[in-house]
Amino acid sequence: MSKEDKFNEAAQQIRRLSVAMFALFIALAAILIYVMADPNLSALQPTTEADLVVRNDTLLDSPDYEKIENGVHVLTGFVEGEGLMTVVNNCTNCHSAKLVTQNRMTADGWRATIDWMQETQNLWDLGANEEIIVAYLAKFYAPEAQGRRQNLTNIEWYELKD
Repeated sequence: MSKEDKFNEAAQQIRRLSVAMFALFIALAAILIYVMADPNLSALQPTTEADLVVRNDTLLDSPDYEKIENGVHVLTGFVEGEGLMTVVNNCTNCHSAKLVTQNRMTADGWRATIDWMQETQNLWDLGANEEIIVAYLAKFYAPEAQGRRQNLTNIEWYELKD
């Protein structure tokens, strides 16, 4: 084997070793970042149906379950109004109240969202509760009027001096 062949073989081994070390470094960095973000490693712990029942029962047993302060439901942040507890009981079983409160829709928009959840997310048939929920959401979480302010009128403009 010539010196050039030996050199090429050694260079190739060094390249392979470098790539393997780099891949190992990236994997360790990813694990470290994950552990820093989630020290309990919750993604690796199985969530059972019993865990979900305990969480929901704890919420139902909470003394603040129906507590309203300053016109806001304490546990969810929903605005107090007719249909509030129907919304709490149906909407927060599957997702956070924040997912609702961050959205603004008309009654048709809320109905379409409920239809979408029923078709794609396994939301149960709400029956008569659907109209109560839509009425509540359309009243308290309707689109807000936004836009530019009106043009200024009757203003005495002046020239800026250097």
